[in-house]
Amino acid sequence: MRVVDAAKPTFARHETFHPRYGWFRKAYSFVAADPHVFSREDAAVRIGVGKNMVRAIRFWGLAAKLIAVDQRSSNRRTPGLAPTRWGHALFGESGWDRYMEDPGTLWLLHWLLLAPPSLLPVWWLAFNGFHAVEFDDDDLVGAITAQIEAIGDWKAPHPSSVRKDVSAMLRTYAPAERSGRSGIEDVLDCPLRELNLIGRSIGTNRYRFALGAKPTLPPAVLAYAALDYIARTPTGANTVALGRLAHEPGAPGKVFKLTEGEILAALEPLAGEAGALTLTTSAGAVHLSWSGDPTETADGILDRYYGCSLSDIRMDRAAHDDARSPSAVSTVGR
Repeated sequence: MRVVDAAKPTFARHETFHPRYGWFRKAYSFVAADPHVFSREDAAVRIGVGKNMVRAIRFWGLAAKLIAVDQRSSNRRTPGLAPTRWGHALFGESGWDRYMEDPGTLWLLHWLLLAPPSLLPVWWLAFNGFHAVEFDDDDLVGAITAQIEAIGDWKAPHPSSVRKDVSAMLRTYAPAERSGRSGIEDVLDCPLRELNLIGRSIGTNRYRFALGAKPTLPPAVLAYAALDYIARTPTGANTVALGRLAHEPGAPGKVFKLTEGEILAALEPLAGEAGALTLTTSAGAVHLSWSGDPTETADGILDRYYGCSLSDIRMDRAAHDDARSPSAVSTVGR
């Protein structure tokens, strides 16, 4: 998969804010209550944050595919937003994980941020096309800028936009710098840091992607990502080599930083479960097989993991009440 197929040429739309605790859920809840909430003049008052942060919350809701522009809106000049099936599935009243208590939800959101159509091409290139063992901000900015400049179909973004996207990504995934002024909110202000996907070298204090097994990554979420990737790159087959899932740009191995062996070890517990997935060896290569449509199989795996059927989840009045509650306003900026 190429970045032009996986992402849109959008840069630095987050107002320099990385996603914070509560923002994913709040983006869904406020849009469920009012499709035009983010475009209203008093949006900052309604949501309880500054104007730049309003735009940032909107962006992260769109980037995580929890909300989307409603193409059916009667106002074509200023179309409203609508919750997506992912917004309903995760944060609706009957949703899988309304308060993001399950580690699998963080891994799923990480996958959704990079899955096509991604609004974060700089992040996509960092995870899928950057191979340095250790690096700093300048290394990453330089490598990604060169890759973007080689894309003939895209207009090169301003250098500061690439740097802002790199900065937001590192603040999202890398450990916070500890200082005398750092408090608990500085260290824990982004949920995706819990994934430990980017760390720091003990010797040099430079960044490095954390390669290796991910203890908090549920096999079900990895299986979903594998089948979702296959569904987005259709071949007509119902089997795929694990090597492809490990090494192809955009595949789970790149996005979750896993080797072929680690993918195998994680998927083995699911193999044969309810007949959804099987692992076979042919000509020395391990293959993952499934029956039926890969998207339906993937949804079924998440249904069993969360214990609730995606097809039965709906948004109801509780989402509206949640968005208007005092606690929603007081915590949305955290």
